[in-house]
Amino acid sequence: MLDIFPRKPAFGLPTFALMNSAPESSFADRSYQLHEAHLQQQQASHSDPLARLTTLKNTIHEWRHTRMYETLRPLLAQHEKWITIGDGIGTDAHWLRDQQVDVLATDIGDALLKLANERGFIGPYSRQNAEKIEFNDNSFDYSLCKEAWHHFPRPYLAIYEMLRVSRKGIILIEPQDPLMNSPMLLALKNLLYRIQPELLRRIWRNQYSFEEVGNYVYKISEREIEKVAMGMGLPAIAVLGLNDYVQNEPEMSMAPPPTGFFGKVKRQIAFRNLLSRIGLAPWRLLVCVIFKQAPDSATITQLRAAGFSYIELPPNPYA
Repeated sequence: MLDIFPRKPAFGLPTFALMNSAPESSFADRSYQLHEAHLQQQQASHSDPLARLTTLKNTIHEWRHTRMYETLRPLLAQHEKWITIGDGIGTDAHWLRDQQVDVLATDIGDALLKLANERGFIGPYSRQNAEKIEFNDNSFDYSLCKEAWHHFPRPYLAIYEMLRVSRKGIILIEPQDPLMNSPMLLALKNLLYRIQPELLRRIWRNQYSFEEVGNYVYKISEREIEKVAMGMGLPAIAVLGLNDYVQNEPEMSMAPPPTGFFGKVKRQIAFRNLLSRIGLAPWRLLVCVIFKQAPDSATITQLRAAGFSYIELPPNPYA
């Protein structure tokens, strides 16, 4: 049973939160505690905890993230309110604010968001748990969760909470589950698992992926997003595949980046794009939009021009 009672977020606007009367899972609590501690460790480290907003400007790392942010352009409009979920040091809100968007940055811990605010990189911020967002229904136009959803111990709770507080829709930018969009890989996985499960694990080293901060790495798929929307009777989704280059070479953090190395990065992404377009390799990332309101024709046209697949969902004939 759900109890609804008023709450007050860190920056002082009255809101309501949904709280489950049952005790929280001890693992979920532990997971969020580990992530908050990780943010505190970043703040206490000798390096600049806001490096992605400062020293990594004009680097390949910044270029990589800007490529992801640019996919949001078809959804940007004047006089809208956005909320970012799991925003860490506020990089998502920082980019949106540069596009003149009214945005609230949130994370499980707000120490780094406070620092980013004090240094002028972001505007308002709030400490929020993605599973229990402390705002009224439809408080924002869009919720954005970029490369944070896969950290959550119960990520689908976060999807439903983001949908609850959003009026128009939510956007997830996350690693794709390669099996869900590749029948050949799925068939090979099933065959190997029937022959010898241990052989499968030796070949597929990251079948069960965990990160040092303490989370299992959830990966997203178009089909799962479609099912979430269909189950809630929502009108449409939009999906865009994206490839990225993630390595620890020092050249990734050099400003400006070495021309030869930068060219290599672009060529590798271009080659992977070719494989993905002809169906020989899954996209590494998916940009997924779940719409609560059907967008207007101009937005749909812009989404398709940007490479999105816009999928209008049929209504439930029995509900």
